[in-house]
Amino acid sequence: MEKVIDRSQYVLPNDQPVVSLEVKSAFDGLTQKEKLYAHYISKASWHGGLITLLQTSPESGPIFVLLHKYFAAQDPTELRSAALNAGFTQDEITALYVYSCGVFCNAGNYKGFGDTKFIPNIDQDRLEGLLSISPVWKQLEPLWLKLKHIIYDLSPGKTCLGYNPEGSTTYLSKNCKPEDNDIVQNWLKSEKMECYNTRLFKTVENNHTLYEIRLASEDKTSLRSHTDGNVTFQITSGDYSPLMGKVADDLLKAVEFAANETEMNMLKAYANSFKTGSLDAHKLGSRYWIKDKGPAVETYIGFIETYRDPAGVRGEFEGFVAAVNRAMSAKFTTLVSNAEQFLTLLPWNKGFEKDTFLKPDFTSLDVVTFAGSGIPAGINIPNYDEIRQTEGFKNVSLGNVIPASYQQSVTPFLTSTDAELLQKWRVPAFELQVGLHELLGHGSGKLLKKEPDGTFNFPPSLLDPLTGQPPSSFYEPGDTYDTRFGPLSSTYEECRAEAVGLYLSLDPDVLKIFGHEGKEADEITYVNWLSLVWAGAGKGLELWEPGRGWLQAHAQARFVIARVLIQAGVVSVTQPTKDDLLVSLDRSAIKGAGRAAIADFLLKLQVYKSTGNVQKAKELYNHYAEVNEPWLSWRSIVMANKQPRKMFVQVNTEIKESEVCLKTYEPTVEGLVHSWVERFSSPQPLYEALIELSKADAHHF
Repeated sequence: MEKVIDRSQYVLPNDQPVVSLEVKSAFDGLTQKEKLYAHYISKASWHGGLITLLQTSPESGPIFVLLHKYFAAQDPTELRSAALNAGFTQDEITALYVYSCGVFCNAGNYKGFGDTKFIPNIDQDRLEGLLSISPVWKQLEPLWLKLKHIIYDLSPGKTCLGYNPEGSTTYLSKNCKPEDNDIVQNWLKSEKMECYNTRLFKTVENNHTLYEIRLASEDKTSLRSHTDGNVTFQITSGDYSPLMGKVADDLLKAVEFAANETEMNMLKAYANSFKTGSLDAHKLGSRYWIKDKGPAVETYIGFIETYRDPAGVRGEFEGFVAAVNRAMSAKFTTLVSNAEQFLTLLPWNKGFEKDTFLKPDFTSLDVVTFAGSGIPAGINIPNYDEIRQTEGFKNVSLGNVIPASYQQSVTPFLTSTDAELLQKWRVPAFELQVGLHELLGHGSGKLLKKEPDGTFNFPPSLLDPLTGQPPSSFYEPGDTYDTRFGPLSSTYEECRAEAVGLYLSLDPDVLKIFGHEGKEADEITYVNWLSLVWAGAGKGLELWEPGRGWLQAHAQARFVIARVLIQAGVVSVTQPTKDDLLVSLDRSAIKGAGRAAIADFLLKLQVYKSTGNVQKAKELYNHYAEVNEPWLSWRSIVMANKQPRKMFVQVNTEIKESEVCLKTYEPTVEGLVHSWVERFSSPQPLYEALIELSKADAHHF
């Protein structure tokens, strides 16, 4: 019997919340030189963000072209008026706007948070009619005819991202299985290569397998190949070539306006990486970046987070530009200066902590531009182990994202008292959690390694605190955390960082840094814990599906922590009525049983990560991540109360008479679409690049 698809689960609602990312006050505080620096890197980020479309699905690039051309052809007010006169309803017109906003904000037709496909909330024939009233319909029609069925396709394997046939991906060709990825990973390890900026394409002819490892770069060339029996590994460059060239050129234009030589060298190294495909060049740029302390304009760009690659090792392109928020940054600077003291509070001994805490730059930033499939609240980068472990990293808290995220928020499954507390203290509590999560969560912990010369980076006297014996495993030369832990790596690390945040938010000295003392400090701690367990136990199941499992790393991590605290008797979830749940946190138990439970769990997470013990890590993590009864029964209640994620309207920058001006837009679907229409001054070459790149790779997917 064929499974009936509930299409309502795959549409964005017409009342989709749209909010502004306010940055005018921070941007106005920049000098003209700093604004020009921000402007050109913003252009690089937006051009690079188009690559993310191609990383999302085979059809995302052409869909973007279809929608962008459509809206660029006429004024939004005229468009709505013409559609109404042609017999379309306000709801139908809004549905087109909402779908378009979804494609623009998620960099494609799959959700950036959850990896689920979404389709227009309007029938296919009605959408065709709506598109056909455009003055450029003759240009759009051939594209629409190719896309119309793909856009609405919810057949098995098309509803989510993942390995074929269960899901869809453009990181690997559809004939690649996990074992193919393992074969290539092992070979790359022998070549001392990582694959953040690569894709993998497999071809089989006459019983001979060719694995093409394609580097993202402007330059197109075959770099080297190696044959072992009936398998050939070939490394080529030139993936996304025209777009990579645009990104590199924009970055080089920014060099003139850099504040210092370090920033100049950073931008040149990034541009070199994007032109040649050299990951070492990007690592060099990242090394310059961590040395650029306290810049007025902060930025990072490249193939960074590995959430959406089903193998968990290839990076998605993202780029951001932000202006420093000096008041909040002062608090983070104080946190950094006390970090070594706070690290000693964590539940593992110094043998499992980095030999030296490399004090990072930690700033609160107001986002000017963030291009990619979604905007986080904080970032800890670079992700390269060799740099993070021994040279350093940076933390950024994206300050204007946090309050914007909580606009128009609804909080089901809480008592009225807890809901009021959450509303009152949520923003300062989340600022605290982001700070601890990024700096002392992602910034803590040592990987125990065997070096290429046969020595170890830990003493022979070191004992595993869980067994009392010397560590039974460690990282071999060429291993990284991502390659060792694979698909588990992202959610496991996010869970560890979230747990560190909870654990250290109990410390009065930490709270004092953020300006919270006495009763207010207690409120902040309680709301921090409440917010996380509510997100895990009350909302987490939105991002779990039968047959697919967990769809998002952070949601899974928060569910796991909630389960740990439920087991400890600190959190309870009950069903007061058939249509409601109640998440409760025992305030009196947080500093006792709660702290003890998180300490025990954190110790295990860290020891298994430090020693590369993937088997034990999976056993521990998957036990808590398993969705069984009563959670299976409760999922329908969670889904019935699901709130759509906010879509952010971002500003544009433009140069007028040698000065950079900020263009802002209304927080509406029309405003958001208008911002994207005005984002690219000469879109036609970009359209052509997206169509050609999609067409060239079509046979692989």
